[in-house]
Amino acid sequence: MIEIEGVTKLYKMGSETIHALLGVALKIHRNEYLAIMGPSGSGKSTLMNMLGCLDTPTAGRYEFNGKHVAAMSDDELAEIRNREIGFVFQTFNLLPRSTALSNVELPLIYAGFSAQDRRARAIEALENVGLGNRMTHKPNELSGGQRQRVAIARALVNRPSIILADEPTGNLDSRTGVEIMELFEQLYDQGNTIIVVTHEEDIARHARRIVRLRDGLIESDRPAD
Repeated sequence: MIEIEGVTKLYKMGSETIHALLGVALKIHRNEYLAIMGPSGSGKSTLMNMLGCLDTPTAGRYEFNGKHVAAMSDDELAEIRNREIGFVFQTFNLLPRSTALSNVELPLIYAGFSAQDRRARAIEALENVGLGNRMTHKPNELSGGQRQRVAIARALVNRPSIILADEPTGNLDSRTGVEIMELFEQLYDQGNTIIVVTHEEDIARHARRIVRLRDGLIESDRPAD
């Protein structure tokens, strides 16, 4: 599904050049459950942005479903982000004045679905994350765990190839974090491909494979314990 070869990413900060990634090679297959770990400055956020087609490499090759990402237009990249990748963020990124249902419908508006189809698919996605009875609630009427479930439903509503989660339990208490990771486990069992970016060992151990970064390089890539 994803193949990265010799990927380097450089950033210019004034007169200084920051080497965020240094020749990274990585393959991710369909229906994998992968955790990407590393300390601050290791390059894991840059790699996440690369995998999510939010950024492009300075050098190297990135193929998504057999297509070279570097050769894609902005419209093609936007299409991949909207249809192929479901994003889940630490801060939920929900619209505060919209209901859970409206928040989940949002990607379908951009994808051009009819109002009837949007509603049906958003209801199904919310029911799949256990929030069938909270559809009309706004984010401030929901707990942190419920808000993250809304964000996961929104990530799922387009039936993407990959769910890309950035510190998905970072703003949650330990018990709620475990519930969210159990939900990811269910989604993985249903055939979804899941990539979790985290700095927490106990969160990474829920995955089947852990890739550790340090100083822009892959330090290790092995099955989780």
